[in-house]
Amino acid sequence: MNTRPALDVTTLRDGLDGLSWRCVDIVEETGSTNADLLARAAAGEDIGGAVLFAEHQSAGRGRHGRHWSAPPRSQVIVSFGVDGAAVSPNRWGWLPLATGLAIVDAVAEVTGTRVGLKWPNDVLVGPRGGKLAGILAEVASPAPVIVVGLGVNVTMNADEAPDPRATSLTQLGAATVDRAPLARALLRHLDARITSWRNDDPSLAADYRTRSVTIGHRVRALLPGDNTLVGTATDVDELGRLIIDTATEQVTLSAGDITHLRPEES
Repeated sequence: MNTRPALDVTTLRDGLDGLSWRCVDIVEETGSTNADLLARAAAGEDIGGAVLFAEHQSAGRGRHGRHWSAPPRSQVIVSFGVDGAAVSPNRWGWLPLATGLAIVDAVAEVTGTRVGLKWPNDVLVGPRGGKLAGILAEVASPAPVIVVGLGVNVTMNADEAPDPRATSLTQLGAATVDRAPLARALLRHLDARITSWRNDDPSLAADYRTRSVTIGHRVRALLPGDNTLVGTATDVDELGRLIIDTATEQVTLSAGDITHLRPEES
């Protein structure tokens, strides 16, 4: 029997007046909320502003198809559709970074826990700390809509973690571990950060730099073909790409250019 409380869709929908979310739904279990929204888009549905929560994912995935799973009701798992028609595709790479900012904002508001952003798609506790959340953005078709999925570890304990590097709000000692207020805060902060992204608001990049645990640190980028790049991450550019100074050159990498990004051991 699962003693973790379920999310209530009425509670999540309440108080969303004025935000851009058109529909909010919850499923008890699915393979992947991202895949579900992508399939709905492929069938002709307008998924811009659609939000889909799941209590459990049996085929959750991260970048490069990496599998990720956790016990039912131990995470906030959600995917949402964002209409990208009015935004240049060159700036779509900033959408997962904006999503990361929303997660950091929501976690701080609800639990008081301060976490940071590892470029391009992880929420960590410090540069070398545990992974609290992950983000995956995918482009739907035929409409220019981006599907963004995220999973925040809330009550998962160390024995339940799918990866020893993972952590949760419970493991961090957060006093509040109720998923409902966190999910509602996420929807509010996501709406605010997506609005900033649409408007090309310079504060988005400034806030990202402040919350980054990558910028200013030495990193090792593992590239396709077993190539490695080592240097200091100096910034994220206007397209959301990471700039690495190797001491001999400045290299700019998009999320698709790397397999892993790790702190360089001193």
